[in-house]
Amino acid sequence: MSKDQRLKAFFSTVALLVSLSATPAFADTIFEAMAAAYNNNATLNAARADARATDENVPLAKSAMRPQVSADAGVSLSDSDRTGSLAVGSFGINIDQVLFDGNQTRNNVAAAEAQVRASQYGLANSTQNVLFDAAAAYSDVFRDRQIAGLRQKAIAFLTEQQRAAQARFQVGEGTRTDVAQADAQRAGAIAQATAAQARVKSSEAVYRQVTGLTPGKLKAPVPAGKSLPKSLESAFAQAESNHPAVLARLNIVDASDFNVKAKQGQLLPQLSARARVESQATDSQNGSASDNSASLSAQLRIPIYTGGRVDAQVRQSKEQLAQARLLVDESRDQVRAAVASAWANLESARAVLNSSQEQIDAAQVALNGLIEERNVGQRTTLDVLNGQNQLLDAQIARVQAERDVVVASYAVLSAIGALKPEVIGLNVQRYDPQVNFEAVKDKWFGLRTVDGR
Repeated sequence: MSKDQRLKAFFSTVALLVSLSATPAFADTIFEAMAAAYNNNATLNAARADARATDENVPLAKSAMRPQVSADAGVSLSDSDRTGSLAVGSFGINIDQVLFDGNQTRNNVAAAEAQVRASQYGLANSTQNVLFDAAAAYSDVFRDRQIAGLRQKAIAFLTEQQRAAQARFQVGEGTRTDVAQADAQRAGAIAQATAAQARVKSSEAVYRQVTGLTPGKLKAPVPAGKSLPKSLESAFAQAESNHPAVLARLNIVDASDFNVKAKQGQLLPQLSARARVESQATDSQNGSASDNSASLSAQLRIPIYTGGRVDAQVRQSKEQLAQARLLVDESRDQVRAAVASAWANLESARAVLNSSQEQIDAAQVALNGLIEERNVGQRTTLDVLNGQNQLLDAQIARVQAERDVVVASYAVLSAIGALKPEVIGLNVQRYDPQVNFEAVKDKWFGLRTVDGR
């Protein structure tokens, strides 16, 4: 070994040791990736914030039947030849209370509560989507790293074939064509390896986006197991009864129904009351005086004709209710289609995976035979290179099939509405949107959010 070669080997060893020391000692798993996404994903955290904002619609609706308290103060100064200067100051407190509003508030509160339930199911659906994205991102990184490794091994194999072709040509056992073919195959393999490394970087970037973490040394992803349905019919049944997208739509129907009733309540009589306490002080040339007073009044308002505004609102809300009911059917159809597609993809991936090992074994036997036959002059270098390509294609197909089985299994869980932390056993502190709702639904005052902001 020359001095330059020894220096290169030394620096390569140092670089390897540095890279190993910078690599985490533990190996990530697909469940850790999903747990990280559950805790860190920005899209999911934004959906949780949106659900918390929706919770506030309930106290907003309830506020219509709560007392409204206000204070007013005023001062006036006047000067005339007849009365002289006069200063009048007043201070009053008003309490307004709606006694009956045609059941608008009651129906608006019921509609808001239905919207909260819909938002909670929508959040559950968003959680499923993020967990599935994490599983897919993890599987993609693992697949792309394996393919990149296979491409590197192919370069090493082709480098050896290139050397062997050159050696045979120098002793007169091969042709310049054999050398050129080996050179071309190796150059193509280097280009494919470079592209494979680029795909690794791309999939790692997606992984970081979804999970908030940089992928370390990944363990082989495992597909969903016992939580998968036993048959396609069972999957359809679970999806139609449990999928959060369908349940969210059903609650939107309830909210729309209550909204119709709330709009109709505008045509009923409205009764309100007001209590006022006032203190007034007067200062003039004749002396000072003060007066305290209290009053209580009630007002009954009976709508007779609103210019067609309320009628239009009622008709509009009825059409929105009809639309909401139709969207339930659309959601069920979409869920059934997603279940059928995911189930078919899972069965197809399993079939490909089951046959891939036989293909790899056959391709390896064929390549070994081609090399032996080439060594005795019965095959050409091109035959060996083609055999290597067939083996590489089979190995890559297996890697892809393994990834497809994993992703399709979690796609089935997502399609039936069962891709939940508690179902797949994620080690996370579960986010319960009901906690925030219970904390704010009956709040009368306070500017701080539940988490202290």
